[in-house]
Amino acid sequence: MKVGVLSDSHGELGNLKEAAKWLIEEGVSVLIHLGDDYDDAKVLDEFGVRVIKVPGVFESYYHDLSIKNRIIEEFEGKRVLISHTEELHKNDPPSEVKELINPQELIAKKEVHLVLVGHSHIPKIEEKEGVLILNPGHLKSEDKKGYAPTFGLIDFKNKKVQVITLNKKVTIIQKSFD
Repeated sequence: MKVGVLSDSHGELGNLKEAAKWLIEEGVSVLIHLGDDYDDAKVLDEFGVRVIKVPGVFESYYHDLSIKNRIIEEFEGKRVLISHTEELHKNDPPSEVKELINPQELIAKKEVHLVLVGHSHIPKIEEKEGVLILNPGHLKSEDKKGYAPTFGLIDFKNKKVQVITLNKKVTIIQKSFD
C-alpha cells in the first residue's frame, strides 16, 4: 500500500493537483492533506482515492467541533498520526471542548509508528524516540523560507518514506522504517 502526503498548498491548486496526479501514477490508494488550506483538499476528490484531511492551526476549521484536528489511522499494521503540527499548539481548543490528541505524548509513549505533520514548510524525515516523523514540506510556488515545493510518499509494502520535489519529481530525502 502506498500513501501520498501533501501539505501547505495555500491555495496553489495547480501544484496540489500536479503532485496528486504524480502520486496516483505511482499507485497510491490514499491521499492525505495536512492542512493550510483545508478547502484545497476538495480538489483531491477528483482522483478517485480515499482522501484524509486535517485543518491548519490558523484556519477557522480548527475550531469546528465536527472536524478532527488530529487523526490516528492504521495502514498495513502501522499506526499513523495525521496532524498539522508536531506538538500541541496555542490554537488547540481545550480538551473539554474538542478531542485533544497530544502528538508529543503519543511519540513518547510510542503509541504511533509514524507522525505526519506540515506547518513549518520545511521538508524532513526524522526519527524521534523510535517514531518516524514526516513533514512533506509545502506546495507553494514561492516560499519565504526558501524551500522548493515538495510532497511525500509512504510505501508501506517496501517500508520506505520519501520527500519528492514537485518540479523534477526527484527524491531529496528518503528513510526506511520497520
